[in-house]
Amino acid sequence: MQDHASGRTSAAALEESYDDAVRDTVERFEATGSPVITDGEQRKSSFATYPLEGLNSLAGDGVVIPFKDGHTRQLPRLTVGPFHYGKYAGEYVRRAKPFAKRPLKQAVISASALSLLYPAQGIEGYARDRFIEDLVNEVVADIRSAFSAGAETVQIDFTEGRLSLKLDPSGGLLKSFVALNNRVLDRFDAGARARIGVHVCPGGDHDSTHSADVDYAGLLPPLFEMKVGRFYLQLASEPDRPRVLKQVAGLLGSERMIFVGVIDPISPRIETAEEVRDRVLEAARFLPVDRMGTTDDCGFSPFADDVSTARDLAFAKIRARVEGTAMAAKELGVRGVELVGG
Repeated sequence: MQDHASGRTSAAALEESYDDAVRDTVERFEATGSPVITDGEQRKSSFATYPLEGLNSLAGDGVVIPFKDGHTRQLPRLTVGPFHYGKYAGEYVRRAKPFAKRPLKQAVISASALSLLYPAQGIEGYARDRFIEDLVNEVVADIRSAFSAGAETVQIDFTEGRLSLKLDPSGGLLKSFVALNNRVLDRFDAGARARIGVHVCPGGDHDSTHSADVDYAGLLPPLFEMKVGRFYLQLASEPDRPRVLKQVAGLLGSERMIFVGVIDPISPRIETAEEVRDRVLEAARFLPVDRMGTTDDCGFSPFADDVSTARDLAFAKIRARVEGTAMAAKELGVRGVELVGG
């Protein structure tokens, strides 16, 4: 990707490299035994910016996100309307399906994250309300494209949810984010929403986080107002999991699924299957087993230039998750596939 950006690699060679990376990811993912897989986001510049690829309506001086280790990420700034996507997630599903034998989950970026593209000073001739309307339409189209291409489930990445409480401890920004995302979800029927989930974490870039010091207690009540059927929660790296699980149990409701994070992607140590088993059994003390699954806390390298985690390490961790979940399922008297599926 870097060579292509600098003109040293052709577009055709880049596409061939993408295919090789997706094929390798799918094969390794399926070899772990996971009943639901992804393409590893191999074709994305990042989990957040893929819709912006190819657009010429952006400047580079947008919102800055600081991480605990001192490095930052800066979002682009929209300079002119109307806003539209340069790429939809359905393309990633379509490109991965020829290599996959198992159901695919596709991650998409939230409307709330992309709302940060609009500058505080506004854009002449393009009001914020019009931008939000265009944004909602595009996010809906993005999710629909993934389903139309054959995705089994769609995961909305909402890492800015926890970060919003750091920026605005009153919770007003978080509530506005949830309301915006619900405008998107209102465009889907109950059957589709059951297949849509939301993922939250404190960030995970170059082995650092942006909001791990923000208490889950303030995030969870507004989060569970989102009209999705699935919640994917970072928990493996959480210092007091029982406290969080107890709160989740009181918010989950009677139909929605909860996927408990049992693997820490930014830790270089590979968790054992026994550790994963114990984390699942811990969660089962609080949550209904028939509506529980496991996941990783976050992506292993959400940005394309983050090479802090080796592929072998990532898949060893995923295998530990699958095997440990199966061990827990046996003790709980349920089929392992019911706990692992995402």
